[in-house]
Amino acid sequence: MSRRIVLASNNAGKLREFNQLLQDLDCEVVPQASLGVPEAEETGLSFVENALLKARNAAAHTGLPALADDSGLEVDALRGAPGIYSARYAGAGASDQANVDKLLAALEDVPEAQRTARFQCLIVYLRHAEDPTPILCQGTWEGRILRSPRGDQGFGYDPVFYVPQQDCASAQLPPAIKNRLSHRGQALRRLVEVLRR
Repeated sequence: MSRRIVLASNNAGKLREFNQLLQDLDCEVVPQASLGVPEAEETGLSFVENALLKARNAAAHTGLPALADDSGLEVDALRGAPGIYSARYAGAGASDQANVDKLLAALEDVPEAQRTARFQCLIVYLRHAEDPTPILCQGTWEGRILRSPRGDQGFGYDPVFYVPQQDCASAQLPPAIKNRLSHRGQALRRLVEVLRR
């Protein structure tokens, strides 16, 4: 029987990516909402702090091992913004489109060479809520912000995140290639290596 791990997120895109990348470990990743877990308040000032808050909350409410990621987009011309506020850049409960629109407006006058950016992902795995040695894995994906969206794959900022080695937006990549290259894919592969030991 596969081991159940609660994902401290209700994001369907993230759930799909986690299950695809962890399928070899005989794990079933379930979203916290399906287990009645309330959202944790993301009061941390870093990706690490927020991921830990979310994972501890999910583990405490379910008694299951928990996975949480905190990820976001860092844009150099915006001094690292939106960063930890990526999901709510245009306000609490903002849609992906509203966040992308705000980002493009903020970068309207920024020349191509200065539109460098990266996705960061910090994943935390807790064996239980009081786990004193959480597993932390990080992934970074370098790219540039496009002037307009391209593609319809992925979610979040994927349509405006240009991937130089593929010469396209992240939202134009097939899922298998995105999972290989992405910040979340990198962090998850590191996690899989640790969990296999």
